[in-house]
Amino acid sequence: MQGDESLQIFVGPEGDCLPLMERGTCKLEDSHQWDCVLVADLQTQKNELQVQRQKQFLEKLKSKGFHFKIIKDQKKVFFGIRADSRIFDLYRTLLMKPEDPGPRAKLSNVNSIPVTTRIRIVSFVVNNKEKPGDTFEDLVKDGVFETMFPLHEVRGDKLKMGLRVGTRGGKPSSHGLSSVTQGEKELKRKWARWRNMFRKQPIDDIRNYFGEKVALYFAWLGWYTYMLVPAAVVGLIIFLSGFALFNSSQISKEICAAEDIFMCPLGENSHNYQRLSGLCAFAKLTHLFDNDGTVVFAIFMALWATVFLEIWKRQRARVVLHWDLYGWDKEEEEMALQLINCPDYQLKTHHHSYLSSTIILILSLFMICFMIGLTHALVVYRVMAAALFGSIMEHQVTTVVVVTGAVVHYVIIVIMTKVNKYVALKLCSFEDPRTFSERESKFTVKFFILQFFAHFSSLIYIAFILGSGCMMDLFIQMAIIMGLKQTLSNCIEYLHPWLAHKYRLIRAYKHGIESKDPDLEEWQRNYRMNPVNTFSLFDEFMEMMIQYGFTTIFVAAFPLAPLLALFSNLVEIRLDAIKMVRLQRRLIPRKANDIGTWLQVLETIGVLAVIANGMVIAFTSEFIPRIVYKYHYGPCAQNRNFTADCLEGYVNHSLSIFYTKHFQDHGKMGSQENVTVCRYRDYRNDRDYNLSEQFWFILAIRLAFVILFEHVALCIKLIAAWFVPDVPQSVKNKVLEDKYQILREKMWYGCSGSFGWGLVYVWGQ
Repeated sequence: MQGDESLQIFVGPEGDCLPLMERGTCKLEDSHQWDCVLVADLQTQKNELQVQRQKQFLEKLKSKGFHFKIIKDQKKVFFGIRADSRIFDLYRTLLMKPEDPGPRAKLSNVNSIPVTTRIRIVSFVVNNKEKPGDTFEDLVKDGVFETMFPLHEVRGDKLKMGLRVGTRGGKPSSHGLSSVTQGEKELKRKWARWRNMFRKQPIDDIRNYFGEKVALYFAWLGWYTYMLVPAAVVGLIIFLSGFALFNSSQISKEICAAEDIFMCPLGENSHNYQRLSGLCAFAKLTHLFDNDGTVVFAIFMALWATVFLEIWKRQRARVVLHWDLYGWDKEEEEMALQLINCPDYQLKTHHHSYLSSTIILILSLFMICFMIGLTHALVVYRVMAAALFGSIMEHQVTTVVVVTGAVVHYVIIVIMTKVNKYVALKLCSFEDPRTFSERESKFTVKFFILQFFAHFSSLIYIAFILGSGCMMDLFIQMAIIMGLKQTLSNCIEYLHPWLAHKYRLIRAYKHGIESKDPDLEEWQRNYRMNPVNTFSLFDEFMEMMIQYGFTTIFVAAFPLAPLLALFSNLVEIRLDAIKMVRLQRRLIPRKANDIGTWLQVLETIGVLAVIANGMVIAFTSEFIPRIVYKYHYGPCAQNRNFTADCLEGYVNHSLSIFYTKHFQDHGKMGSQENVTVCRYRDYRNDRDYNLSEQFWFILAIRLAFVILFEHVALCIKLIAAWFVPDVPQSVKNKVLEDKYQILREKMWYGCSGSFGWGLVYVWGQ
């Protein structure tokens, strides 16, 4: 076949190997390393139109410098693809710096191209479009191809550690593959195993195999997990301190001894009075996390969130400097890939449409209102469940309603996650972002906002709308939702790909025939692994952002949240590692020098945490009413010589009086005693049941506390951010020294002829 002949696709008898490529150029059949593999169903070869579209697509890739090897098995057709070295020479030329190991690498290393870079460039060219309707995604939708994936590195026992991944002038080089294959083996041995749960992650090896984006995710997740240790310890101490005061709390003592105080019935369907002493256990449990230590822990977590982010920025700076990516330009990289794909590429400039922004804003607000409506549906459920369970278990009805409501909320979260992703994608498509990175950033913001309301709207309702004294309800809600997400979701996240992979292997071994072609065997092995997509890493990030929100935003009501997050992350790191290395196809490597928009999401969560925790302490807990009573209404305020507990009499002060004769169905009230007065939690007078003077005074103190708490916490955050610089001085000095050395090299070695010697002569004078 001559070099200028067009490529033809033939499918012979089953098991045939068809190395269809330009035999007049470079002979590549002997190499076992391919950049990616396309897969098509064997049935497509019976459709002339689909075969023609396959041929046109491959011809287009061939014209760009790609080589192919086509093999089929009983059901599939595999297209191995490898790019010519000219593509990577162009990549280096456009970016004006060698790729490996860094921007200032020596000339002897310019021919070395990392596998991750090869895969990234090839994947971009294959997937990117020159005109609408001819992308690989369009061909997949039309059934022309089934999928595309890069290969996990080949097995050393099947190959002889053959050829280098790059070619030069049509001749493959003979170095590099062995070390990369050894890298995969090392990842399986010391990273993707449950037994290595407490071992340090090999971030450099992850970067060399999966690219910088994945490596930065695991570097961030590892640092987040490490920083959870002090937060978990402090939260556990705060929680256990409640046990130390379990039986010594003055409020709990008064509640347990209140045999003569009857609480008013809750709801229209309840007609029985309950003795206040019956809430003894509930009061003691509430005191475990609604105590004076709650305020201290909330301020600590505000400081912790700031220190965590600031030190992470320093860690990131060290890592990307080590990778020689400190000054890497994302936009320059994307433009270079576009020019490699299409030399006639026209720059797509930034644009903004007020009309499209207004439409997106309206649609986003509609979705937010819809999720707030779901919260109201949960309120309706609580009322109906209270009526249903009230006749069955009257004394435990509140706990049952809260628990079942939390489970229903979790189910809503699972459903709305899929809906929110679909809506966010549609909104991004309508906005028409300029590049993939811009699209990813906009999608991240929209999806996170929708997910935030899906996860936290119910908690906001319980904390700030349901009323004061609902810390126990908020604690139960958070414990159940977070517990289910950290246990059930993680189990599904691991078992689903594991079972799917086993099922694929069983089907393949049951119906397949052992291949004698090592390439086909490797392609089949990779094909049987679970598919990945653009959102595979994105979903992991989103899962961690939501967990970070639970760990910080309402942590005042749930001090055990950091401890649960710590245990969950220790499992999550190895779970993700096992999925990526052993169960899933290889992710397309992405280059990056930070975690992108997720950093802004983390900073936003930190600010929201300060506001939310301040409001939880002020409006949900009993902290402010206790303080006001202690220093304004209580016995210590009236008598400075009072030696007993300053909260003595607080329970009676915090309960309002209601005369039972004012019940509309007073005759239906069931009671063994003649109850003329019942009590309820509020600050109202007993004449017309209007809000009392104490209510307005305490409300003013609550508002003042929120303002003071938020300003103090935000000031602490700002001081901590100033005190801990984003970039270490060692990194700044290294970057400065590199710039200085480059200028000196240009001055002494970049000057030519007599001009350079002239500089020496002049300065020598």
